[in-house]
Amino acid sequence: MKLSQQFYINEDVVTLARKMLGKYLFTNIDSHTITGGLISETEAYAGINDKASHAYNNKRTKRTNTMYMEGGIAYVYLCYGIHALFNIVTNDKNEPHAILVRGIIPTHGLDKIKQRTGYNKITKDSLNGPGKVTKALGINTSHDKTPLTENKIWIENSKITIPEEKIITTKRIGIDYAGKDALLPYRFILDYKYDNLKKNNKD
Repeated sequence: MKLSQQFYINEDVVTLARKMLGKYLFTNIDSHTITGGLISETEAYAGINDKASHAYNNKRTKRTNTMYMEGGIAYVYLCYGIHALFNIVTNDKNEPHAILVRGIIPTHGLDKIKQRTGYNKITKDSLNGPGKVTKALGINTSHDKTPLTENKIWIENSKITIPEEKIITTKRIGIDYAGKDALLPYRFILDYKYDNLKKNNKD
């Protein structure tokens, strides 16, 4: 079942980033082929007071305007002019919180994922980076502002219960410019055996 928009209207982006672990991220971008997997790594970005956030100090640009929209849409931007990165906008309108999806464990549409990525073999670690995730799922900057309650990009619950001890919490990556905020424990990684995930998978 897709997450409702109300799920994303949550003022605690850090808790929500943890809750995203073990949920499915799906796309149906082209050829009517669903691709996706279990979210295995996320980072929280806490709006205008977070120096690592694009919206820090209430910064509003053509790019960041998406973050100020009501939660439940995609925020997709280009990193280093190369990689499109997929984020989930959360919280109420004008509260620019977002969750970066840094990794998924691929489960659906593996042939299509191989075609998009050029990989000969797909493993649980094939999509362990945010640029890899978007390439595999066909997400690009044209999908910025896409509602996550519709049929192009969406997130679903799974039947997997993630034990607290299987969630690694650490600082975020590549944001040294954020000073002390770079040390905030806003990155979450799923540390769970692949066999257990498949065993508890709804499919």
